[in-house]
Amino acid sequence: MMDSLGSFAVLLAVTACAYAFIAGIVAHRTGHPVLRETARRAGVTIFPTLSVAIACLWGLFLANEFSIAYVANHSNRDLPLLYKLTALWAGQEGSLLFWSWILSGYMFVVLVRHREEGELRPLAGAILAGVQLFFLILNAFVVSPFRPLAEVAADGTMRPFAPPDGRGLNPLLQYPEMALHPPTLYLGYVGFSVPFAFALAALITRSPGERWIHVTRRWTMIAWGFLSLGILMGAHWAYAVLGWGGYWAWDPVENASFMPWLTGTAFLHSVMMQERRGMLKVWNVWLVFITFLLCVFGTFLTRSGVVSSVHAFAQSPIGHWFAGFLLVVFAVCLFFFTRRRDYLRSEHRLEAVLSREASFLFNNLVLLAACFAVLWGTLFPVISEAITGNKVSVGPPFFNRVNIPIFLFLLLLTGVGPLLAWRRTSWESLKRNFTAPTLIGVATGVLLFAFGVREPYALIAFMLAAFVTVTIVSEFWRGARVIRSQTGRTWGQALAQLVLRNTRRYGGYIVHFGIVVVFVGIAGAAFNKEREMEMPMGATLELGRYAVTVKDRAQGETPNYIYDRLTLEVRRGDKVLTMLMPERRLYKASEQPLTKVMIHSGWREDLYIYFAGVTETGVPIIHAYLNPLVRWLWIGGGIVILGTLIALYPGRQPMKVAVSERAATREREVAYAKGD
Repeated sequence: MMDSLGSFAVLLAVTACAYAFIAGIVAHRTGHPVLRETARRAGVTIFPTLSVAIACLWGLFLANEFSIAYVANHSNRDLPLLYKLTALWAGQEGSLLFWSWILSGYMFVVLVRHREEGELRPLAGAILAGVQLFFLILNAFVVSPFRPLAEVAADGTMRPFAPPDGRGLNPLLQYPEMALHPPTLYLGYVGFSVPFAFALAALITRSPGERWIHVTRRWTMIAWGFLSLGILMGAHWAYAVLGWGGYWAWDPVENASFMPWLTGTAFLHSVMMQERRGMLKVWNVWLVFITFLLCVFGTFLTRSGVVSSVHAFAQSPIGHWFAGFLLVVFAVCLFFFTRRRDYLRSEHRLEAVLSREASFLFNNLVLLAACFAVLWGTLFPVISEAITGNKVSVGPPFFNRVNIPIFLFLLLLTGVGPLLAWRRTSWESLKRNFTAPTLIGVATGVLLFAFGVREPYALIAFMLAAFVTVTIVSEFWRGARVIRSQTGRTWGQALAQLVLRNTRRYGGYIVHFGIVVVFVGIAGAAFNKEREMEMPMGATLELGRYAVTVKDRAQGETPNYIYDRLTLEVRRGDKVLTMLMPERRLYKASEQPLTKVMIHSGWREDLYIYFAGVTETGVPIIHAYLNPLVRWLWIGGGIVILGTLIALYPGRQPMKVAVSERAATREREVAYAKGD
């Protein structure tokens, strides 16, 4: 019953979406108000309709309905309740339905909230419906999660089949964080559909640039925030589950999420140039287009079987569907760009290298260079195999060698950009603004070198982190000092008032500080240590400041898995810090093994313990890693999310529309030219 209702809901959504798309396009061409309104209403119905389909699929999991292939392949009777719910996005079919549901939710908000956007909103809604239609066709006709399980009967016919139990969920996905990581990542991926729709609609209609920029920037920030959180949680999952001691392996699917993050970051900075100076219009349109295309490309990589990844789904028939969709979307973008290019002319030219405008341009170039390097490293094995027949492996050494210098330069720009003036920066201003940050950055490097830090990239990263931190702190200090002098408030009150007056600006500074802290956490990887050792009962492994001793070993089972568990005592000197219990598991339903990692985390470093296996005589083998500063990576990521939330908060003063900001900028330029 629930499978039939779910399938019907998806088909109903396909019908409503097709009408919303076709009627929306026709209404745009003819200006027919009734057609435009019915297209909007059809688009609004897709979200509740797909919500029924999602509820049905969850109901099938909870009811252990193993006659449905998707449920049988990703669940079993003893699977904990949390993982029966998260199994919805564990496989190809369910994750695509989940993607469509999120997209319909975004579309619902756009069609309900943005009624004041005039001609822009209806066309953006039609474009979103076109994107939605592609995914719904896949849900309904290619990879339906409601497909019944069948077997070949003795007479050669197919008949329904319901096994007594399911195959169970992949053990790697049986981790609490997987309840949040895929949804946040999808909210980021899918969220970039909204900026894409508004950008394309603005290009088609030649709508005033300021309006689409204002709407698109906020939607981009929402999607970027979710994507940032998804990437952060994915890194933490890899660190806590996969057992290799790291959090980022430059895996193709990891790269697929990182590339739109880079281009989305470029757009969020570049858009300020169009708001303030009417510049980089071509950049902004294509950054939005490329970000959306990269999101679809990442989905293609994950689902096509083109690349091998622990994060990817099994090879499926939908890879060519995504390849075709990518080509169609790119062709549409290119067509309207060539037809509307005159609308994208810049209103000003770059006047000086030492200017805020130049820093934004360099920021775009650096972020795109990083994106291209990641893309090239990801696709090179595929290209090489297609041309030569030999598959070449491109691993972390390539990505680190190419990207570390790029990202260090980007970190430098993070500190330099806010200190530069619009149009041009005088030498006096440079000396006044850069002296203290530069001196503190150099002093940090000298101090660390004196304490024995010799890794060049890590040393540069710490120096730049100090430099950028001082520039950010000085921005807050100067603003809060003015408020204190005017109001007599405390420093805390002045800082709060400062942030609330301009949440976009100071939320952005908080994001920058979070990125600095992330760099500090990443730089700690230069000092990682590791050791592997056979450890019978009572044996001790020493690594850095820690001594790890085997105290007990227990074997047993739960309804879900069989385990082999060690109890380890962790000491530093004579002090017992904690007891860790790493274990090896064999999941009953899937017969797949998993090793549970244990981590003793501190402000200075993490002690990471992996139960690597046993010898032929049954002696446990422990692989231990000492990972400095990893906690700061997670803290920095949290600061980035906090800054994003603050930047999205409207604040006490309504945001000025971009045209007003540009008018004020023009007045300052006139005064500058007159020497006032």
